[in-house]
Amino acid sequence: MKSASEAQRCSVLVLAADRHAGDAVASAAGVACKALAPVGGVPMVHRVVQSLRKSRRVGRITLVGPARALLRRDAELERELASDALGWQENAASPSASAARALEGEDPLRPVLLTTADHALLSPAMVDHFLEQALASGCDFVVGVARLDTVRARYPDTRRTAIRLRGGPYCGCNLFAFTTAQGRRLASFWRGVEQARKRPWRVVGGALGPAATLRYLLGRLTLEQALARLSRRLGVKIGAVVLPFAEAAIDVDSAADLALVERILAQRPAGRAAQP
Repeated sequence: MKSASEAQRCSVLVLAADRHAGDAVASAAGVACKALAPVGGVPMVHRVVQSLRKSRRVGRITLVGPARALLRRDAELERELASDALGWQENAASPSASAARALEGEDPLRPVLLTTADHALLSPAMVDHFLEQALASGCDFVVGVARLDTVRARYPDTRRTAIRLRGGPYCGCNLFAFTTAQGRRLASFWRGVEQARKRPWRVVGGALGPAATLRYLLGRLTLEQALARLSRRLGVKIGAVVLPFAEAAIDVDSAADLALVERILAQRPAGRAAQP
């Protein structure tokens, strides 16, 4: 049973549409969209929704995409959507545009957690850890990250995109908290980040300016310094939660990721979630 009061719970948006037609993971799994690809015999989006529902900090959950017709192919999702136990909104042309549009329909006084349907290893412990720290941070917007060393210590062969800040490098974890209405302004900034998501230095250079970029390239820029600089430039207080869970940084972007997640789940004792 969730212990947090309804007023303390976050609304959740789950980005569930494919970035483009012919997604490699969907093709490898033989499904209409990546969110429906099974891992450990369970569609990824089911795993994400189940983990969110077990968090004491989570309220209403809304899927953003994919097309409603695709979701009708999943009997369980169709029942939940038809009964309004689960919300749905049409996606836009990109994840950042989808997030911006979906945020417009949310209560501005209620914090919003944003995650993705390909976060197949998401656990209630990750969600609780992230949201408890994000909501207590005093920031308008909070992003979840994990140190690359944390990920490689448990999964040495995995390849993750990382931002090489001093004290890191850090990997993204597809967990974002818009804790205030002011923080929702970051949805538009995310479009620029999205376009350069595999080239982190472009994000740093464009957002932080030449001095901070030089510090970044020399390995002298810390996560705290980068966020403080971004906060000043964007007029929004931005924070980060460094998650101790290696699995928090593993989403399913490729067939190799899909195989890795399958191996992780196969080696996990029944009923055991990720531990820090």
